[in-house]
Amino acid sequence: MLPAPHKNLLRPLLLLLTPILAAFPAGGALATYPERTVRIIVPFAPGGGTDVVARTLADSMGKDLGVSVIIENKPGAGTIIGTQAVAASRADGYTLLMGTFSHAVNSSLSAKLPYDSHKDFSPVALVARSFNIVVVNPKSSIRTISDLIAAAKASPDKLTYGTFGVGTSAHLAGELFKDLAKVQMTAVPYKGAAPAITDLIGGQIDVMFTTVASAASLVESGQLRAIAVTSAQRSPAFPQLPTVAEAGVPGYAAESWYGLFAPAGTPTEIVDRLNRSAAVAVQSEAFKKLSVNEGLVMVARPPEELDRYLRAEEDRWRRVIRDAGIKIE
Repeated sequence: MLPAPHKNLLRPLLLLLTPILAAFPAGGALATYPERTVRIIVPFAPGGGTDVVARTLADSMGKDLGVSVIIENKPGAGTIIGTQAVAASRADGYTLLMGTFSHAVNSSLSAKLPYDSHKDFSPVALVARSFNIVVVNPKSSIRTISDLIAAAKASPDKLTYGTFGVGTSAHLAGELFKDLAKVQMTAVPYKGAAPAITDLIGGQIDVMFTTVASAASLVESGQLRAIAVTSAQRSPAFPQLPTVAEAGVPGYAAESWYGLFAPAGTPTEIVDRLNRSAAVAVQSEAFKKLSVNEGLVMVARPPEELDRYLRAEEDRWRRVIRDAGIKIE
């Protein structure tokens, strides 16, 4: 028990600390989050499918969270540059990653990733799933998957297909096509969908297995010709288009997806708040438009489901990467 003089000394100290402690209640991270701008890092160049989805998500989440949610594009190295930037960020909920197909396959592409896809990230929400669409220049003589196969067999390795970088969905969808159709084509990597599509329209490359979000408006305007979808079943968004499988490549199916991640160690209550915000966002009219026009399936599942989905995708594509001998240098 403290003597009376010491008690007298402690009393003013406690009075001083009381308002300070009151500012940090239990669950204080959630009580004050968010207080400032939230960044979503997109590891691709502006204008591509991931960028479209991320900006739509950011706009809707910003309204729900009551703060600005902005997009920062950090393309390069098959998404590694942008992904590493998030892994190295503070785990406070203010820097997030729009992860995609690449987040599941980069560990199979490189043994020297500067981050671990699981240990360095906290899953937030599986936002949406989609498929890719096979597109060509409208002036191209390729009008069907059969035409594409014939052209590739007639000139092995001369036919070129654009990708968003090594190991992206556009790349591995093309590699899976080569494997199952028994053809040779040459991949041409870009830093994102937008520059690749620009060259496809300009005639510098022959075909792309691009995301629907990056190509739908250009197909509608006649700047690109769509010849098939990569999903297992036909899409309500493009009911006239056959799947690659039914058009002549049995067993073919490739999927794109969009998931939100935070740096590892982000407080659970903040992750849950962001997950709830993403769930609200995908119900917005802007997302409903993307769903109808571009074939996105909105998901916004809990963090645990994103983790399970990521692991399943890693397993699914490991063989394709190994058999094709693809590596990130």
